[in-house]
Amino acid sequence: MLNVGWMTTAAGMWRQGEEDPGRRARFPIPAYLIETDTERILVDTGLHPAAVADPEAHYGHGAIALFELEQDEPVGEQVDLDTLTMVVLTHLHFDHAGGLAQMPASVPVVIQRLEWESGQDRAAVERNFFLPRDYADAPPNLVLVDGDHDLLDDGTIELLSTPGHTAGHQSVRVGGVVLGADAAHYASTLDDHRFPVFGHDLEEQGRSAERLRELRQSGLTIQPGHDPDVLRPGPLTAWRRRPTSSEI
Repeated sequence: MLNVGWMTTAAGMWRQGEEDPGRRARFPIPAYLIETDTERILVDTGLHPAAVADPEAHYGHGAIALFELEQDEPVGEQVDLDTLTMVVLTHLHFDHAGGLAQMPASVPVVIQRLEWESGQDRAAVERNFFLPRDYADAPPNLVLVDGDHDLLDDGTIELLSTPGHTAGHQSVRVGGVVLGADAAHYASTLDDHRFPVFGHDLEEQGRSAERLRELRQSGLTIQPGHDPDVLRPGPLTAWRRRPTSSEI
């Protein structure tokens, strides 16, 4: 896991039912580098440095003023972008797709078709709180997928359709770890369903959270989207559950 920034805003925006919803809370912004013998895959791109320097100058006036953005090192200073073989976007929100313009043109960018199409629809842009500047120039090697998808055709990395937070949100399973992204901002969200006050479809997000919860119960580790008590930079161990006695 890479820490590619921080955002501070009202705690009640991210979890319904907060006792003090106006309390300012600071959340990490993760990205992930998956390395195999032949692949270097970046999952999400973090914030654009210009957005950190002056959000309103970068995006224009609007809801971005609700966020205080910080960044120690952009993703391009933590990863040699020229060595990437693929970029996977979980969804199009500014803290996940903001660095897209920094990606080399030769690198395929993989996203759910429904998410990309929503990003082109004015009503969906407003409903999902997308900032089109992040993806105004379509990547030359844009790869659109539909639903669950075996990324490398060998079962090692799977894209999981987990819509609700946005129309085409997806999570990423790598071995025994699932990068849940914003299907669940906190680890506890899988159980209490205290979702953000905004979202494409909260009922649909509830079903996606239940899907991840079932995967957790099967023995997989679910990495939440922005939980400051869980997310730590460094390697993740992709372990699988131990078989039960009946399976041996």
